[in-house]
Amino acid sequence: MLRQLVMHAPRLFNYTSRRLAHGGCGQILITRAYSSAAMSPPSKAIVYDVHGPPDTVTKLVEVPAVEVKEKEVCVKMLAAPINPSDINRIQGVYPVRPNPPAVGGHEGVGEVLSVGSSVTSLSPGDWVIPSPPSFGTWQTYIVKNENVWHKVQKGVPMEYAATITINPLTALLMLEHCVALNSGDAIVQNGATSMVGQCVIQLAKSRGIHSINIIRDRPGVNEVKEMLKNLGADEVFTESELEVKNVKSLLGGIPEPALGFNCVGGNAASLVLKFLRQGGTMVTYGGMSKKPVTVSTSSFIFKDVSLRGFWLQKWLSTDKAEESRGMIDRLLSLVQEGKLKYKMELAPFDDFSAALDKALGKLGSQPKQVIKF
Repeated sequence: MLRQLVMHAPRLFNYTSRRLAHGGCGQILITRAYSSAAMSPPSKAIVYDVHGPPDTVTKLVEVPAVEVKEKEVCVKMLAAPINPSDINRIQGVYPVRPNPPAVGGHEGVGEVLSVGSSVTSLSPGDWVIPSPPSFGTWQTYIVKNENVWHKVQKGVPMEYAATITINPLTALLMLEHCVALNSGDAIVQNGATSMVGQCVIQLAKSRGIHSINIIRDRPGVNEVKEMLKNLGADEVFTESELEVKNVKSLLGGIPEPALGFNCVGGNAASLVLKFLRQGGTMVTYGGMSKKPVTVSTSSFIFKDVSLRGFWLQKWLSTDKAEESRGMIDRLLSLVQEGKLKYKMELAPFDDFSAALDKALGKLGSQPKQVIKF
């Protein structure tokens, strides 16, 4: 069963295991007899047997070599991020998740190590990403069908290739597919320091679209504001700075936004709504505060605002694979041109437990954690 989960192929094997101490994770050593067919190298993976707190249910597992079939590709993983949705899947609260036991992770970048006899689109040495994102990227070697993988340029910084398929793609899609925007228009967003928020600022700037950004009150807020303005933000306000009767008086020469993005909920969502122009739209793509979005009756009747949601996985499930790959290539080109950047921290795979603690917020606000294999 474990081979099926770790390598995501419908082939079973028998194994024996014994648990060892390994930092904050348990470790299992597995032995298996296999045929002399084309094989992958043995792999290490972060797995969970049950849903629960990620820092207690995850463990490091060693998996033996597996067969690489004719249409399959063996990829040596280079890097993979720890996303909030990865954490939610392990906790068992994300709407779409693999049944445990399962390998963690959902996006990343790797290098093709070997290919099956019928594979024509990829060669050893190519850099690839799972596109659409695919379960089980927190492991050193992955064997999957060739149609799972999308080839990317090797000149792209590894950590950007590993993180391009979820947050930056979400930012681009929301800007281009929710409301028709023209140069000179404006958007407003909360959660501006998130990876999506940072991408929204830069992608909007590249199109001549103004951005009004809302952040929570925090220590070092002036440095945060400066960082966002260096990315291209027109205005950055803390939530407390918007406790005024008329927030639109703060806009100066910036037009009232036609589009707003909400990833927080609660009061932060209400602040986005206050900025929107007549007939404006607010798109909710997250709920970090775990508080509901509340809208006044007057906003619906007198401002005619529209509310909608965005979920990348749903968009990708509607036969958008090829379109999404083209958009990913556009985003990676912007990265190579120095026009798209965001904060990340590379962490060695051997230090996965420490990186997970940072991703869980145990050490306060931290950059995106990207595991380097």
